[in-house]
Amino acid sequence: MSAPAFTPSSAFRHEPNATPVEANERAKRLIDPGFGRVFTDHMAMIRYSETEGWHDARITARAPLTIDPASSVLHYAQEIFEGMKAYRLADGGTALFRPEANARRFQDSARRLAMPELPTELFLESVERLVKTDANWIPESDGGALYLRPFMFASEVFLGVKPSAEYLYMVLASSVGAYFKGGAPTVSIWVSQQYTRAAQGGTGAAKCGGNYAASLLAQSEAIRNGCDQVVFLDAAERRWVEELGGMNIFFVFDDGSMATP
Repeated sequence: MSAPAFTPSSAFRHEPNATPVEANERAKRLIDPGFGRVFTDHMAMIRYSETEGWHDARITARAPLTIDPASSVLHYAQEIFEGMKAYRLADGGTALFRPEANARRFQDSARRLAMPELPTELFLESVERLVKTDANWIPESDGGALYLRPFMFASEVFLGVKPSAEYLYMVLASSVGAYFKGGAPTVSIWVSQQYTRAAQGGTGAAKCGGNYAASLLAQSEAIRNGCDQVVFLDAAERRWVEELGGMNIFFVFDDGSMATP
């Protein structure tokens, strides 16, 4: 889906949070942030429309959204996201790990769901600006990081099965510790015999919310059986390992070789 170019006249605006969290309160929250519960003071936002293309880019105060109940995403699930982390370096600086790869996957997901493809430079700038703005939210603890959640959803107000003409792209930042409680030296896995995650021609390669919603029942089954994560088999024969729900999976063979689905 093509769009008008993002011009210098529509460059990122910076709108500081007028009521940021006090430093002492922020320090308390960063002692043990867990995962996905502690959020920073700001967020990134860019709007898209078929007539204006990408516009209204800004770093602004994190706040609730107000959307119309007829917003397309609530009915037809045009929504994609990414997940990545910013880390504190020994010299006090910050670093991202291969953000260009996240930008490419975000574009791939958008293409599959008939959404506009956010240019790589906008993706990177939105993430980098947010990290720079809220770098004080990166925990000092071992394994601490700033988890970044770029996402985009259809925001046009209409009822009808068609690609939306308007979208909202945003990035949230969350202070996090280790993903698994206690460091999880080992992870037990449950092989799902009934549920599959991807099929030929489907949306399995897209990082969209619907794929994750469809995996929740299988993950619940794994937990009921005393396991941490679920392994999905192929949709056609139910005999080939395809992927693990929460991380990559690798097989190491007797000859020392290694393979991943």
